[in-house]
Amino acid sequence: MKAFTRGILTSVLMLAGVAGASAADRAIIVLDASGSMWGQIDGKPKLEIARQALRSVLTTIPADTELGLMAYGHREKGSCSDIELVVPPASGSASAITAAADSMKFLGKTPLSAAVKQAAEDLRYTEDKATVILITDGLETCNADPCALGKELEQSGVDFTAHVVGFGLTAEEGRQVACLAENTGGKYIQASDAKGLEDALAQTVAEPAPAPAPEPAPAPEPAKPEFNFIPELTLAEGGAPLKDAGNAWEIYKANADGTKGERITTEYSNYKGSLEAGDYVIRATLGEAAVEQPLKVEAGQAYKPLFVLNAGTLIVRPRPSEGGDINTGAAVVLDFPGGDHPATYYGETKVVLPAGETKVKVTIGQGEANETIQFAAGQTVEKDIVAGVGRVVVNALYAQGGDKVDAGGLDVRIYKAKKKIDGTRDQVTYGYGPDNKFDLPAGDYVVVARMDQAEAEQPFNVRVGEAGDVTAVLGAGVLAIEAPGAKEIRVYAAKKDIQGNRKDFGYAYDQKHQATLPEGDYVVEADLGDAGKKEGSASVKAGERTELTVQ
Repeated sequence: MKAFTRGILTSVLMLAGVAGASAADRAIIVLDASGSMWGQIDGKPKLEIARQALRSVLTTIPADTELGLMAYGHREKGSCSDIELVVPPASGSASAITAAADSMKFLGKTPLSAAVKQAAEDLRYTEDKATVILITDGLETCNADPCALGKELEQSGVDFTAHVVGFGLTAEEGRQVACLAENTGGKYIQASDAKGLEDALAQTVAEPAPAPAPEPAPAPEPAKPEFNFIPELTLAEGGAPLKDAGNAWEIYKANADGTKGERITTEYSNYKGSLEAGDYVIRATLGEAAVEQPLKVEAGQAYKPLFVLNAGTLIVRPRPSEGGDINTGAAVVLDFPGGDHPATYYGETKVVLPAGETKVKVTIGQGEANETIQFAAGQTVEKDIVAGVGRVVVNALYAQGGDKVDAGGLDVRIYKAKKKIDGTRDQVTYGYGPDNKFDLPAGDYVVVARMDQAEAEQPFNVRVGEAGDVTAVLGAGVLAIEAPGAKEIRVYAAKKDIQGNRKDFGYAYDQKHQATLPEGDYVVEADLGDAGKKEGSASVKAGERTELTVQ
């Protein structure tokens, strides 16, 4: 994720005016604790990545920062009101926030708009300056409009700012929540891995307060030459010097053996400067290419060294199919000469690389294409690379022709259609919630959709360059149970098997329980403590809601 991290660092340098929660502010982190946080990135659940990122970043915040933690979706499934201020804003709250995040459950829906509004109200945003940092891996699922909320908070707040960290969101999904930040003067940051999430939190939570104003400068010394170091950079020997290229000049003191010593400064693009007399090592970088050379500065002399990168420009346009639109979420991995490890970019990629042979891997969803590109110094190579995928949008219905399952707890898994010799299938990918989009190579697949205790399979076919919808019908309804005073509720199939046992369909240690169940007859057992166990019966019909009270 080198390119993503470089993008975060560059935004810190160029947008230094975007302040996070400084020591002078009161702020609340709003953490997405919905069920989709069980999704994985690089084999690790997103909730674990978020916990680790919080542990790391919270150690760097100033001791007097008044910081709190709010969570949603952490106590029950299917609820739009499951929002709680877990740690009130206070100085020295870092350890309490870390402990709360480490012990939190990740269960429910995504009422992100209501959570941000509640955090603003807890900060008294209409009376005091307030900052809210939302970390979400999903979109609003509780019929609210984040964009409208941002405008409302901006208009009614004294000095209110919302920053939004989109964790694992696609670029298209990010645009749907970025407006919450933009409408309050905040920043939207997209993080796709653990490092990206830490960088995003460092910008919004732990960014230091502005430095105090410098003391008045001493009286000016006698005038000196304005500049004695005016470097130029070119891609190839004999090429035109680059202007406004976005390159960096890293200036180091030279050690006695001529190697790089203490870093003096880093400057950018058309830099001109004045260096004290002495020995230096200058490193010029642009994109993934770099060159360094020594420089000896003597008093009264001016230097105009030329740095030759011996590099070219590669432009990659990733497409799902021949003639398809450029895919903005495609991963473009570049393995180039002299690199310590491959660099990863996203979407259409334009980058300066060392001349020679570069291996390019483009990944769109589960599709992958590899090419080897050879180019010379000063050359620009443009390449369309086709991953060869089609797109399907997967949903589930409670009943044929009935309502769509619109819940973050919907588990969607894609398998290859062909079974192995042992009867199992290879899993291809997975997702959570409705309207899941999957980019897949051509072939036959099976989707398995599961909501609570109900599950359905639906075979489908994918063709490169084509889009389609896949719908699995659960043949299920929702059973909502209330048992006042109950310590535990259990649901069983009404019909016993040949051994006299009933199939278990879930439980809850609560007075209420709601679950999606296959159509059929059920027995509900409630443990009422001293009052003993009571039973009730219910019939669940596909596409319908059934309510039962046991007392």
